[in-house]
Amino acid sequence: MSDRDLATVDRYWRAANYLAVGQIYLLANPLLTEPLSPEHIKPRLLGHWGTSPGLNLVHAHLNRVISARDLNAIHITGPGHGGPDTVACCWLDGSYSEVYRDVPRDGTGMARLFRQFSFPGGVPSHVAPETPGSIHEGGELGYSLSHAYGAAFDNPELLVAAIVGDGEAETGPLATGWHGNKFLDPVHDGAVLPILHLNGYKIAKPTVLARMPERELDDLLRGYGHDPLHVSGDEPLEVHQRLAAALDTALDRIATYQHEARSRGSAAATRPRWPMIVLRTPKGWTGPREVDGQPVENT
Repeated sequence: MSDRDLATVDRYWRAANYLAVGQIYLLANPLLTEPLSPEHIKPRLLGHWGTSPGLNLVHAHLNRVISARDLNAIHITGPGHGGPDTVACCWLDGSYSEVYRDVPRDGTGMARLFRQFSFPGGVPSHVAPETPGSIHEGGELGYSLSHAYGAAFDNPELLVAAIVGDGEAETGPLATGWHGNKFLDPVHDGAVLPILHLNGYKIAKPTVLARMPERELDDLLRGYGHDPLHVSGDEPLEVHQRLAAALDTALDRIATYQHEARSRGSAAATRPRWPMIVLRTPKGWTGPREVDGQPVENT
C-alpha cells in the first residue's frame, strides 16, 4: 500500500477497535471525558474482544480493495459473538446512523451505540438482522462457508470474502463447508475467498487448528483444495502491508483463473486451487512453532 492508504486503513482499524471495545464494556462515558469509574462499566459482558481486532482488520482492508478494484463483493463473518466488529464498522461508515437516526455519529450517538449493545432492549452480541446490510441471523457457528458458496453459485461477478473463526472451524458444518470449492465453476460462478481467523482461542480453551504447526495446517488446507497465504505479526503497520499484499495476490489469482476459464469455455475449464488467507495472531498461537521446517518449543 502507499503511505496514504496505509495511514487511512490504520486509522479506520483503530477507530473500529475503539468502537468495538466500547460496545462490549461501556455503559457511559464513551469519549472518556471523565475518569473511568465502575458505574461506567457494564455488569454483564458479551461479545468477544479477542476476535474483534482481526475482524475489523479484514473489514478495513476489504474496503480498500473493493474501492480500488471496483469489486462487487459481500462479506460473511463466521466467528461467534463477533457483532461488535460489524456494528462498529457500520456506524463508522455512516450506514448505521442512516437507518437509526437516534444513533448519530457524535458523542451522544456513541453513548447510545455502546449502551444498547448486548443490553436489555438493545441489540444482540452477534450480527443480527437489525444491523444495516445484514442478511443472516448469527449466533450459530459453522455455516459461513456454506452460505458463501451458496451466494457465489450462478453469480459470476460476485466475490464473497468469508471469515472463518477458528472455534467455528471445529464444527461439523464448517468441516463440510470447505468442500464447496469442488462445486464452484470458474466460468459461471463467482469466487469465495476464505479467511481463516486463527487467533488461537475459543471461549474455553485453545483451538484444534491453533495446536497444529504451520506445515501440517498447510497440508490440511491444501487437501481441501486451497492455496493458503499466511499473514501474521505483532507490528500493526507491518501486518497491514502483509494483509494488503495477501489480498492483492489472492484477488489477482482469482481474476486470472476466471479469465482463463471463461476465455476457454466451460468444456475446457478445470478446477483451480483457489487461494485463501490464514490470519494468525502470534501471541494467540498455542501450538508448536517451526524454524526452518523443524518444530521448536514455545517460550
